[in-house]
Amino acid sequence: MLPRVHPQNPDDFDFVELLFFAYRDFISDPDAILDEIGFGRAHHRVIHFVGSRPGMSVADLLDTLRITKQSLARVLKQLIDYGYVRQAAGPEDRRQRRLFLTEEGEALRQELLSPQLKRIDGALENLTAGERDIVKSFLNRMCNTRKVSESADNFPQGHKMKSKGTRS
Repeated sequence: MLPRVHPQNPDDFDFVELLFFAYRDFISDPDAILDEIGFGRAHHRVIHFVGSRPGMSVADLLDTLRITKQSLARVLKQLIDYGYVRQAAGPEDRRQRRLFLTEEGEALRQELLSPQLKRIDGALENLTAGERDIVKSFLNRMCNTRKVSESADNFPQGHKMKSKGTRS
């Protein structure tokens, strides 16, 4: 039998549960929208990152999502076949595939993003700028900092990572 894990701070267990519930609710609206068109969370992640980083390479997307080519292939093919994503050859290396959302893809991205932004705005509406910075700092620290800092140049304008690992 494995030893039972006890948090150093009793509140930490509450944070674990709150993160589960927050994620469940944060993703519920986009899940419902995607379900109507036969897509799932993998499609959502591709739509989100291709939309926030137009022209990103397939290799960069694989690195960002930390998935295998095989895992991405089916999802990307569906998004291309249904007209949400288009690919183009890279400017220097024609073998490199660059990804872009189509008009339909951007419309879907906005539809998926809208309820999430409303939820975030509602949760943060009464916080001061300093309190918002604390929330950002906490969320950044929850991320694998090696990967976050390595991909700092890939954040859309306004979301660049500061040198200390916090987004601006």
